[in-house]
Amino acid sequence: MTDSALRPLYFKPRNGVRIVVWSAFAALLLLLPLVARSSFAQTLLCATGIAAIACMSYNMLLGQAGMLSFGHAVYTGLATFVAVHAMNRVGAGWWLPMWAIPLVGGLAGLAFGVVIGYVTTRKAGTPFAMITLGVGELVFAGALMFPEFFGGESGVSANRTAGAGWLKDVGITFGPQLQVYYLIAIYLFLCSAAMYAFTLTPVGRIANAVRDNAERAEFVGYDTRWVRYLVVMASSFFAGIAGGLTAINVEVATADLLYSVRSGQYLLFTFLGGVGFFFGPLIGSVLLVFALVVLSELTKAWQLYVGIVFLIMVVYAPGGFAALLMLNLRRIKYGEWRKMRWPYAGMAFFGAIALWGFAAIVEMLYQAQDAAVTGSALSVAGIKLDSATVSSWVLAMAVLMVGAFGFEVWRRRFKRVWDDGEERIAEAIKKAEAAIV
Repeated sequence: MTDSALRPLYFKPRNGVRIVVWSAFAALLLLLPLVARSSFAQTLLCATGIAAIACMSYNMLLGQAGMLSFGHAVYTGLATFVAVHAMNRVGAGWWLPMWAIPLVGGLAGLAFGVVIGYVTTRKAGTPFAMITLGVGELVFAGALMFPEFFGGESGVSANRTAGAGWLKDVGITFGPQLQVYYLIAIYLFLCSAAMYAFTLTPVGRIANAVRDNAERAEFVGYDTRWVRYLVVMASSFFAGIAGGLTAINVEVATADLLYSVRSGQYLLFTFLGGVGFFFGPLIGSVLLVFALVVLSELTKAWQLYVGIVFLIMVVYAPGGFAALLMLNLRRIKYGEWRKMRWPYAGMAFFGAIALWGFAAIVEMLYQAQDAAVTGSALSVAGIKLDSATVSSWVLAMAVLMVGAFGFEVWRRRFKRVWDDGEERIAEAIKKAEAAIV
């Protein structure tokens, strides 16, 4: 049989859905600045893009290989310091285009991943998590002990407009925030594509096997330690790119970038986004920036609210927001979502009422602590309250009770409608499978 006759046997049709999704992703990144024109909005977009790369790199460890790490900020933070020093060398005369600084950060992250990962991946499970926590604390302490490299408490600053390059000849200096955004958007798209491609490689597939059943993977003949090591190195490279982009975006590197709190943020918001889905960390990055930049400016109790949301998601939706989205898309596919509109609307309405009552109580508690300095008056969602008056407390508690009662009524109705829909979907799937057979 000739080669031309064999060639059709190896033909693989293109996945049209993937082409549409990736094209839409690229278009979204391209058009977002047209909607977010203010400097503050573009700053949020830049922070979200960097957080998305960092969270996706973390999901390579947790979601794909099942490695719970408490020290992922080591790779992003150290890469930021290396990138800032590289930027200063560029200003001193090194010929290195500024757009390549994130690659310097990626290579730095990879180098640290080779060294640190060799130690941390010798154990799996809880010991791995504890080792990464110890390494993270060790690196953070070292940052304060070696000011020559880390710059002490003030850190190391740089100038992103320094150096030469052919891009400057056409007016791209990375001085305007918009130019920085598009640089981050390009790296975000390329890194997302590369990390998605990694999931389809043999190493990515084996990492899933190690995550699900490491003992069985060893029986088949794979060295699970080396699989974990390879995943850590790949993850550290992309984390380093996020660190290099951070250096360009903020033009400074401080020891806070290495602190374990930042590693905890990657863990928390990657989980909230959904570790079981590739796009889950993208959702988590949006939530991360919203919490750190927007919510923290609105209330002193923002960490309390984030913690409560995390607890609710762990108990009721451990798959994260991505899982909730996919479940509702499944409903749309089988024509069951229309029945959920009123239950969703009822839960949203009374949930908002209960949320206001709860937030009013929390904010009045915080305001009462500072009443001697800032006074007892406050405003919650435009409604004026006074933590020194009984009527405000009674109002907040009454609203909370009414909202909670209405939410519970609609939640029970929601559960009945949801369970009925699940049964019909299961029957439709069985009929489809029987028709195929």
